Amino acid sequence: MLVLKIALIIMFSSGSTEIYSLASSVLFLVGLWMIFKKCGVQGWWALVPCVRYYKLARCAGREPEGRVITFLEAANIITTIVGMFIDENSTAALFFAFAVFFLLLLHLIYLIRIISGLCEVFGRKKWWIVVWLFLEWIPALLWGFHPKFQPLWTVKDIQSEASNFFSGSKAQVLENGLTVNLEERTATEFFKKKYLLRDIHMYIQPGHMVLLLGGSGAGKTTYLNAVNGYEKAKAEVVLNGTNMYKHYKEMQYDIGFVPQLDLMRGSDSVLLTLMDAASLRLPKDFSAADRKARVEEVMKIFGLTPVKDNLVSKLSGGQRKRLSIAMEFISNPSLFILDEPDSGLDGVMARELFLQLRKIADQGKIIIVITHTPDRVIDLFDDVIVLAKDAKRTGRLAYFGPITEAREFFGKEKMEEIVKSINREEEGGDGRADEFILKYAEVQHG
Repeated sequence: MLVLKIALIIMFSSGSTEIYSLASSVLFLVGLWMIFKKCGVQGWWALVPCVRYYKLARCAGREPEGRVITFLEAANIITTIVGMFIDENSTAALFFAFAVFFLLLLHLIYLIRIISGLCEVFGRKKWWIVVWLFLEWIPALLWGFHPKFQPLWTVKDIQSEASNFFSGSKAQVLENGLTVNLEERTATEFFKKKYLLRDIHMYIQPGHMVLLLGGSGAGKTTYLNAVNGYEKAKAEVVLNGTNMYKHYKEMQYDIGFVPQLDLMRGSDSVLLTLMDAASLRLPKDFSAADRKARVEEVMKIFGLTPVKDNLVSKLSGGQRKRLSIAMEFISNPSLFILDEPDSGLDGVMARELFLQLRKIADQGKIIIVITHTPDRVIDLFDDVIVLAKDAKRTGRLAYFGPITEAREFFGKEKMEEIVKSINREEEGGDGRADEFILKYAEVQHG
């Protein structure tokens, strides 16, 4: 420990607080550089303000906390600059002081979480957290230089067999139905490429009503946005023989998407709302009479004729949901996607809504639905898509197929139990996502 001995001599041979502060900062960065190298991260990141703590969080297996603390570091820098221009005796200074205190408190909380994770990675006891908080340059040098301080795994090792496995196979593109061959959907976060979804391939037959399952952060909404073309991925999405990415403008009205929150004006009547939707979604060669006839047909299908003159703001929860679906159904789409259409509805109203969707599917339409209470209507679905986060927290396909076979595949009777089995342990789940991702891949390959 020659480096630490030299550091201590330098620190305590000087009576200057300024020199001590500067020297401790330099020694901390030197130690951090070596810790990064041990953990598989480029050492020079230790010299980059704000980002260094994000990289430290990656070493600790605490990447989400690293994102927050990076923001807090930047906020602290900004508040320091702003504080130079605030009168110390003004009222604004008091509020500013509270804001600074709040930021520092949050910074402390997230820093403790990161250091706690670092202790786990290096196999050290939690009392080291106190040393890191008050004398960070000492543990940084020790952990960075001493050969006895070695991480149990590196950043590159924080993965699994499932994370590295890719099927290499694609779903067959057929003339009828929906084919999805999604290689990857990525985003750039904190200076690196992040995989949101990878290796998802399937073919959905016409007339099938499909449940989309997955825990929080598994990529359900991202998947739906990729399928409907709202957020394009590196993928091939073919609906009834037409590539939706290549012919998006032509195909956009062949897809109905009902978000969880509607954007209807409460001051409009049901009839006017649907007439406006018809004007936007039906082809321009439709006459006024044809548009009105289509609106009346859709109101009859969804049981809205008796309330056609009612204001949207006066509708019940179930009626409002049916109206939001009817708006998308105006153009008679082949693919219908719904994000929690039963949100806020009781069991009876929810079942009534899903029975209506079942009737639509029976007309040869493809319906994909996200719902957080699937077991009360599971008998109405044909298939289920299960997305799960692998060890790298990338959304992967853990299962696609009939409901009955899904129960056998996961060994669970209820859909909510399936979600629990693939959720991470820190999320209250069983942490078996990687197991089922690999198992499904083996089933696909026969």
